[in-house]
Amino acid sequence: MKKIDKYILLKFLGTFVLSISLIIIIVIVFDVSEKIENFVSKKAPLKEIIFDHYMNFIPYFANLFSPLFTFIAVIFFTSRMAARSEIVAILSNGISFWRMLFPYFIAASIIALGSLVLNSFIIPNANKTRIAFEDKYINGKYHSDKWHVHLQIEPGTFAYIEHYDNDQNFGSKFSLEKIKGRRLYYKLLSDGIKWDSIKQSWQIQNYVVRKINGDKETLIRGEKLDTVIALHPRDFGRKASSIETMTTPRLNQYINEEKAKGTPNLELFEIEKHKRIAMPFATFILTLIGVSLSSRKVRGGIGMHIGIGLVISFSYILFMQVSATFAASGQVSPFIAVWIPNLLYSILGYYLVKTAPK
Repeated sequence: MKKIDKYILLKFLGTFVLSISLIIIIVIVFDVSEKIENFVSKKAPLKEIIFDHYMNFIPYFANLFSPLFTFIAVIFFTSRMAARSEIVAILSNGISFWRMLFPYFIAASIIALGSLVLNSFIIPNANKTRIAFEDKYINGKYHSDKWHVHLQIEPGTFAYIEHYDNDQNFGSKFSLEKIKGRRLYYKLLSDGIKWDSIKQSWQIQNYVVRKINGDKETLIRGEKLDTVIALHPRDFGRKASSIETMTTPRLNQYINEEKAKGTPNLELFEIEKHKRIAMPFATFILTLIGVSLSSRKVRGGIGMHIGIGLVISFSYILFMQVSATFAASGQVSPFIAVWIPNLLYSILGYYLVKTAPK
């Protein structure tokens, strides 16, 4: 690397860290002022507030807005370089515009790789502690009140629960059917099913089992039956929170398991899976756009560049949210919905590079 590469690299990373640190401090101040009443009324220990909540909130927030602050950092320090004619000096010394982009993409790679690791492994584990703290001291315990739940818990095995209450870990009017081909060969009907957290199994109450073998049928009745089936109380939990606490390997495994069960409405999980890769990739796109916009002198200087940059970055975020909404409703494939903003803004970035002063 040349001296100019190191200069741009340090400027990029330094501006990025400084800008995101300042906004995190501001956000924490506002968050404390909003939640201080909950902390005091529920007697949340200071140690838990700092280490369980805010120490896990910081990486979550920083990663959430890292593409935006990457863009702001690029716009800010590149505009200053252009205003001081440093960009002109670089290009007039025989360095091509594409070669000048090299240190920018090194810095973008560092940020994108860090975001990918945070997304995939660190933040999901941190979210477990953060969400548990919020449920205890801010939101209150999550209550599931699901009616008429149909699940395929294994290939050919279908379960039905009329009503499930997660406070009691109890489901009323439980039935289990096993089908081979088109033939029903096992059916269980019961008044209810309750989770035994010590045995890690379900206790079925007041049940009737019907076994069918050809022309023969067998009925078995009983009051209690302890059994292990491919069903867990977490399957009735809050979907949004469960997504946030899954590492990427666990998320992929969960999606495959639920598809095998025939579980509908997995779009939110699919969107999250693709966003964990698409958002770090957006770092490169926004870096390219930022350099192309701010490498020329314009009337209004840095303020004009930052204004245009904010419009583009917020339009990107808005586009991502709108397309994700369409995917969540099942109107668009999650893969297409998540990646199409990157594709369109990549085209915009390439156009801006082609028209940038060389």
